[in-house]
Amino acid sequence: MIRILTGLLIGATLFAAPLAAQTGPLRIEITEGVIEPLPFAVPGFVPDTPGAADTARQLSQVIAADLTGTGLFREIPSSAFISQVTDFAAPVQYADWKAINAQALITGAVNVSDGKLTVRFRVYDVFSGAELGTGLQFAGSTDGWRRMAHKVADEVYSRITGEGGYFDSRVVFVSETGPKDDRHKRLAIMDYDGANVQYLTDSSSIVLAPRFSPTGDRVLYTSYESGFPRIYVLDVGKVQRRLLEQTEGTMSFAPRFAPDGRTVLFSLEQGGNTDLYSLDIGSGAQTRLTNAPSIETAPSFSPDGRQIVFESDRSGSPQLYVMPATGGEAQRISFGQGRYGTPVWSPRGDLVAFTKQSKGRFHIGVMRLDGSEERLLTASFLDEGPTWAPNGRVIMFARETQGAGGRASLYSVDITGRNLKQVRTPDGASDPSWSPLQK
Repeated sequence: MIRILTGLLIGATLFAAPLAAQTGPLRIEITEGVIEPLPFAVPGFVPDTPGAADTARQLSQVIAADLTGTGLFREIPSSAFISQVTDFAAPVQYADWKAINAQALITGAVNVSDGKLTVRFRVYDVFSGAELGTGLQFAGSTDGWRRMAHKVADEVYSRITGEGGYFDSRVVFVSETGPKDDRHKRLAIMDYDGANVQYLTDSSSIVLAPRFSPTGDRVLYTSYESGFPRIYVLDVGKVQRRLLEQTEGTMSFAPRFAPDGRTVLFSLEQGGNTDLYSLDIGSGAQTRLTNAPSIETAPSFSPDGRQIVFESDRSGSPQLYVMPATGGEAQRISFGQGRYGTPVWSPRGDLVAFTKQSKGRFHIGVMRLDGSEERLLTASFLDEGPTWAPNGRVIMFARETQGAGGRASLYSVDITGRNLKQVRTPDGASDPSWSPLQK
């Protein structure tokens, strides 16, 4: 466990101004336009104790990688440094950092003792010559050093952008091996950047659509081990699972937690008809939410739990609809050309991400809740299954390449359509679900 020991985080009031013109405090204002990455420097963190040098170096590298990976920051290489930071308490030599055009400076110190790790750090606005907030200190076990680096990067990101971070989070996904006609699938979990992969199930049966709980401690998924799709809930820490929905003569799939973590939405096929249901996890009581001859699937709650966005072919082709969480009249929100599916409500509540198929191509897109301002972020042979980062700034999804040897991989993209990049995994990967920030 990692805890904040000291310090006070205050918001930076920064804006992205040209270096020569910048006179006020530093800020990256994230817009839909092209953003010039903000130059920053991370001198190697200072080892406070013997044997802490390697950990200090690794922490610095992960923090820099987190920030650079957003596309909003550009790391200045150490070869350009005029001076080094060898004493965490020493005054900052702002002139040396200004000379290499560093706008932000991150310094830190690392203490390793008896399996315990303590990290102190500060963030500076170089051109105003001021510290952004008061320094913080994190403490935990040495084997959690990587997560600690993510937490530091989250704090730095928040101070400079004014938004919440997303680095200290995990992703559950379906790991895939084997050819397309004999694909083996199992659930896996990893850090947001692809590190620390762990497997949660074996590949003896097909598993689909894992979805994190609001607290990140449980995962819903669909398994075909009985020969029919059934919904299971898995305790991530204990790696224990149980069957959640077991109505005889039915098929259940596409589960999703409510924001309170006590209710699950899912699709239930019965007698050739597929509708949406809710399930109270504690009592097992089910409530039918739709009653239509069409296929209703892929439900997702609004952050306040009052509404549901879902996919339905009631209009003749798959489209997106919004209705009250208790059921009732649904309003169509997708009106562009093509087929829409797998909608997911943004954690901010302002956008819905979706998969779109149009003119032989697949896209990941976003739109407003009334269907306006539709924006397609990607295009390929097969892009599908978006999931939101905890701060609502980044979307991860699965992309599969064409042909018999095609392989599924995970990608991420900013909601402006910038910074498309692959998330490295040991094998093929699909069906990602992003966790909330870890506690």
